[in-house]
Amino acid sequence: MQYQAKITAMSLEEVAKKSGVSTATVSRVLNGVAVVKGSTRTRVMKAIAELKYHPNLHARSLAGGRSRTIGVIVSNLDNPFFLDVYRAVESDCHADNYEVLVANTTYSSDRLIASIRLMIGRRVAGLAVIVSEMDDSIVQELTESQIPIVFYDVGTAGGNITKIRVNYRKGIERIVEYLAALGHEKMAFIGHHAALGPIDERRRALFDTVKLACPQADIRVAADVDSLEGGRQAVREILSGEPAPTAIICVNDLMAVGALKELRERGLRVPQDVSVTGFDNIKLSEFCYPALTTVHIPRDRIGHTLFTSLAPDSNGATTVGKEFIIDPELVVRDSTGPARR
Repeated sequence: MQYQAKITAMSLEEVAKKSGVSTATVSRVLNGVAVVKGSTRTRVMKAIAELKYHPNLHARSLAGGRSRTIGVIVSNLDNPFFLDVYRAVESDCHADNYEVLVANTTYSSDRLIASIRLMIGRRVAGLAVIVSEMDDSIVQELTESQIPIVFYDVGTAGGNITKIRVNYRKGIERIVEYLAALGHEKMAFIGHHAALGPIDERRRALFDTVKLACPQADIRVAADVDSLEGGRQAVREILSGEPAPTAIICVNDLMAVGALKELRERGLRVPQDVSVTGFDNIKLSEFCYPALTTVHIPRDRIGHTLFTSLAPDSNGATTVGKEFIIDPELVVRDSTGPARR
């Protein structure tokens, strides 16, 4: 390790010599911790590119006493929900001079385990695990790691573990109550990875709420992959049987947009023939046609909470060990209307 640090120092001196500045100036340019004249910064960055200089981040964290890297693991970066949360974390990291290391599991438990071990091996300052595919053994491994961890919808807060939990039940209740008030009694639920806790929670909340708000309702369920095409495929399955629904409740907006496309191509009008709802309120939900009735989850707030739970503030304090509960809100747009007669 000392040998690696020595190589890095020599390279820093070479960059300084080539750009005609001090090593301290090169360090300031790399770290972004002080104002450097634009012309000087350009000269340093040119020298870095020509010398193919790569700072030894691990050695730098050892020298500084702690890591300046935040790890982020998500289930599906193709879903804008996860991407929005990651971007909020990334923005805060860059503003506070942290690096970000991101991994995408595609809902694979094996890939999740490999990503967690990679992050711990890189000695990240903190780790945000925004996934659903989490079993008890993984939770135990992270708890024993002693680094600050934030779970999203899984695990239990305490010690080095912070938990952010969305009240999915409340969101589903708002959707079902709204559709029942519009006269919908034939409903369908479209999901993905039915065995995952947060997905199953939404399905169970749907059945529980229907029993109270519309006990005579008929509910059908279909599942496919978490994607636009998955939404289309799930609608095909729903429409292949009877009774045909007057309302389709989708587990998220991404699948709902795929559902809208399939309905449109079958000549079914939304909402005149079929109402469609999503969940998350990603930006796409405003711009698809028709604009999607959905449930808003504040991704920016989640991302900022992730960062403040992992990175110490100017006084060295974090919010690690707490639980944060997100209450979603119903957003009514054009994709829902009275049930067809």
